[in-house]
Amino acid sequence: MEIRHATHPSALAALDTDQLRERFLVEDLFVAGEVKLVYSHEDRVVVGGASPLPGTPLELEPADALRADTFLARRELAVVVVRGSGSVTVDDTEHKLDARDCAYVGRGATVVRFQAAEEGTRFYLFSTPSHAEFPTEVARYEDVDALHLGDQSTSNVREIRKFVHADGIRSSQLVLGMTTLAPGSVWNTMPPHTHDRRTEAYLYFDLPDEHRVVHLMGEPHATRNLVVRNEEVVISPSWSVHSGAGTHAYSFVWAMGGENQAYDDVEPVAVTDLR
Repeated sequence: MEIRHATHPSALAALDTDQLRERFLVEDLFVAGEVKLVYSHEDRVVVGGASPLPGTPLELEPADALRADTFLARRELAVVVVRGSGSVTVDDTEHKLDARDCAYVGRGATVVRFQAAEEGTRFYLFSTPSHAEFPTEVARYEDVDALHLGDQSTSNVREIRKFVHADGIRSSQLVLGMTTLAPGSVWNTMPPHTHDRRTEAYLYFDLPDEHRVVHLMGEPHATRNLVVRNEEVVISPSWSVHSGAGTHAYSFVWAMGGENQAYDDVEPVAVTDLR
């Protein structure tokens, strides 16, 4: 488990490109036959990738940094299949998942195991501390209501599906959903916002290998950018905007943890106020 410490916004101005990427961008998260985890001190979220080989399951082990007998002794977890298909076994129950399906695993589960049904299957993991126990549930992508937003004139036609939230799969503090841009649209979360009570992570996926997303971050009056490849994660502190534009349409999993689960508890930023 890689450990990343929290960053004060005033430190951003002194970071060069490599340092900015080291702190906020998670690269090479999906490695065949491995579970990779990154622990961020921003709201103590964990992002991870599990890439089991067919016929060889992978188990979610408790990293030493958690100081716990099991990974979910004090945490909760959401799992999204971003490529392929497979299953997540929680204790003695197997849950089959297709691409874009989501499974929530509550605090107290002792064994979490990932199984690939085909070559190249990739599971994205997002975990937060938990102060209550909720049951394991699965949300099928096709069964989740899609919210259609944006306009072609502003290049941001998109659909948003919420999986883990106050009116969907219940959790202690974890919130997770998925946004998919329509062909010809490239902008996400513009106009942008911050939310001082939650840390958010973006996993960009379904982006062709030869394309990139330019992700805006930083305080609204002093933005910086990260050039992001397919299946990379940006960890966005509560004080940072999180928006981007791609050279091609894409999808992203957005996931949050913090003080509350209110989807609309944000501080909007006007486009004209960005610098």
